Amino acid sequence: MVNPPPTPAGVPALAARSLPAAVWRAVRSGWWTSVCALLIVVIALLAAGADLFVLLEGQSLTPDIATLGPTGLPAGALGGVSGAHWFGVEPLTGVDLFALVAHGARTSLLVGLGATVLGTALGVVIGVSAGYLGGWWDRLVTWTADVVLGFPYLIFMIALGAVLPVDFPRQVTLIVVLGLFGWPRVARIVRAQTLTLAKRDFVAAAKVVGGGPWHVFTKELLPNLWAPIIVVASLAVPSMIGSEAALSFLGVGVLPPTPSWGRTISTAIDFFETDPMYLVFPGLLLFVITLAFNVVGDAIRDGLDPRSGSAA
Repeated sequence: MVNPPPTPAGVPALAARSLPAAVWRAVRSGWWTSVCALLIVVIALLAAGADLFVLLEGQSLTPDIATLGPTGLPAGALGGVSGAHWFGVEPLTGVDLFALVAHGARTSLLVGLGATVLGTALGVVIGVSAGYLGGWWDRLVTWTADVVLGFPYLIFMIALGAVLPVDFPRQVTLIVVLGLFGWPRVARIVRAQTLTLAKRDFVAAAKVVGGGPWHVFTKELLPNLWAPIIVVASLAVPSMIGSEAALSFLGVGVLPPTPSWGRTISTAIDFFETDPMYLVFPGLLLFVITLAFNVVGDAIRDGLDPRSGSAA
């Protein structure tokens, strides 16, 4: 294999040499970015260890009307916040709100990351093939991407949610649908980079010595595409998490009894005047995780973008 030049067009040299180090340097580029990265880690640990943290709190997802007052609202101030119920309890059911939020974090991150991985994988394969092969396949991919980007996926998901059986795995459905609607943005970026890289001498040399399309993709193109792939994936995660929350808010996402931030927020709106704390914690964590991913994604983009001046 002929080694590529140190700086292929559109890809910083540091990405080709040490991409993990470049990403780590971008995350540590400022105190605000570092704080947001820490928040992502904390919420990810909360999601992964939801059962353990809820057990440490001494609660569960089991209703407990003993925690409610005569009106069905949480007994005590601040929505029932106490040493036994760190975030208070849910009105009418008495379910521990910390348990709902912790398990809801697992749902949001699972769907958000799963859809991002699926959409990115599809976008990379389709984008590279379109840019490298060209011709009718490139035109078909470009046209299909335009159609998918203009398709109202929210209406499609609402209609799909209405016809799917209740026992159908909704998390898998959300991952598949969001991933299928998320690939065009990745494919466009990857295709543009591939069109540039395909003209480089090291790609031509690989083909001259007998390298097939798979060899060129895995050994020549993909190593020089990791930087834009990571950038677009890091910025897609908050969008996917927000989409899952929006669909669950509308009642067509994850169904009960699986906890979801979006559905909890939807229910909490009805109690905002009488129990505002019910809305605060799930809404705050949804805001924090989307903000944190956006900040970290922007930092990674600036750190890996050779035109930003920060990737030195």
